[in-house]
Amino acid sequence: MSIPEHALLRALLTQDAGWVSGETLAEKFGVSRVAVWQHFEKLRQAGYTLESQRSKGYRLVAPPNDVHAPLIDLLLKVRPRNFTFTVLNEVDSTNSEAVRELAADRATPFAIIARSQTKGRGRFGRAWHSEANGNLYITFAFRPRLEPARMTPFTLWMGLNLCEVIANFTQLSPGLKWPNDLLFNGRKAGGILTEARIDADQIRDLVFGVGVNVNSPAKNWPSDLGKSAVSLTELTGAPLDFNRLTAAIIGRMLLAYEKFTGGDYHDSFADLWHRYDVLRGKNVTVLEGKTRHTGLVTGVDDEGALLMRDARGRTQRFRAGEVTIEKSPAI
Repeated sequence: MSIPEHALLRALLTQDAGWVSGETLAEKFGVSRVAVWQHFEKLRQAGYTLESQRSKGYRLVAPPNDVHAPLIDLLLKVRPRNFTFTVLNEVDSTNSEAVRELAADRATPFAIIARSQTKGRGRFGRAWHSEANGNLYITFAFRPRLEPARMTPFTLWMGLNLCEVIANFTQLSPGLKWPNDLLFNGRKAGGILTEARIDADQIRDLVFGVGVNVNSPAKNWPSDLGKSAVSLTELTGAPLDFNRLTAAIIGRMLLAYEKFTGGDYHDSFADLWHRYDVLRGKNVTVLEGKTRHTGLVTGVDDEGALLMRDARGRTQRFRAGEVTIEKSPAI
């Protein structure tokens, strides 16, 4: 009989005294002490820092810095029925992989996590820097069967929930730049990319990718991103528990999706937008296709459209576009 990996991890995470007895584990699972040692060696190879003493057993000093699927699975507190996730060393794009697996009829909901992406992308087809440097690249996939009109505020809603879970986990103060950029004092730490396939009057497949700069050191940023990007570890001054944060984000995103599709999000939407909006009261330029609009942001409507008052005092609504905050008054 072997020791289930979940049981071993649970023992390490919950042992009150901090030590897990190898002898106790051997008796519980009917294996030799050597077999117990071999299991702990596998955890060391997976990136766990463990301390061992002959009279006490084993103690977890630090979790791995990289994604570890069994640990994430153990830490998940929100798990819809049939939810699964896959961890890949490298992929072109987690969104693209999710689309392929939806086409292959994989059961939803599921998530794809990658340690690196070779063709990670953001809005408008822009490249997303996605090296294997301790950052989170994850895509969620669903078959919502909802009318497209109902999905208008979806990306904004998910971005607000991303801000909330990161704020709770790190005690930092993130902001959301409409509609999907996670910012800290103007520097980008993450974002969301939503893509959908529509059949007639219903959304058949929905994927939304989340990218968060978690533990990447500042020295690893390309020169063109050095001043515009930031990681959470730069802001906190210490590496974050990557797998615990990943589990927290997965749980929050799944819960936010359920609230959205169930229509139970409107009151929370207004509260979260008030808390994390970085554009209200700012002079901005909105690029809509090739047309530029300037004005003062006054908020968003119930459908997530950006509200802007132009120089003539008229309120304009934007459901899509690229926003630039002006350093000098735009109106």
